Amino acid sequence: MKKNELKQQISAAIQACLEKKAEELSILEMEKGSGAFTDYFVLCSGTNPRQVQAIADEVELRLKAADLRPAHVEGYKQAEWVLLDYVDFVVHVFSEKARKFYDLERLWKTAKRLEVSDMDTVARKKAAPRKSAAAKPSATRSAATKSAGTKSATTKSAAAKKKKKKA
Repeated sequence: MKKNELKQQISAAIQACLEKKAEELSILEMEKGSGAFTDYFVLCSGTNPRQVQAIADEVELRLKAADLRPAHVEGYKQAEWVLLDYVDFVVHVFSEKARKFYDLERLWKTAKRLEVSDMDTVARKKAAPRKSAAAKPSATRSAATKSAGTKSATTKSAAAKKKKKKA
């Protein structure tokens, strides 16, 4: 798997965690010679069992949309420490108590700590080339429509439908 593709998948997992208000989010890049069974750890905490499960559910849902399913899931029912194993990276969702007890950051202290922004930068660079030149005229049209100020959203969508029918 390409490193950029992997970082995009990790970024999607991170965004899922953030959407469900995960706390203490950290990313560890594992060293090659460390004996680690994966390349990255994504760690976060939830304040209660429902939130821990909701975070895990959202990560699975986001990555399933990208056609990526976990190879293994552990701890979901207990919701103290949910582990989602995506082979190249593992997402750990902890309760606050379990996070302090297991302290994976200490156990893997040789791992490189990354910031959420490190992953977002890769995702943005990858997404930027996808913008088509056709997007620019619509932005111009919407600016022109805003300056007209009198058309409602319904009128705009009706006009767009008429244009599509003519074409």
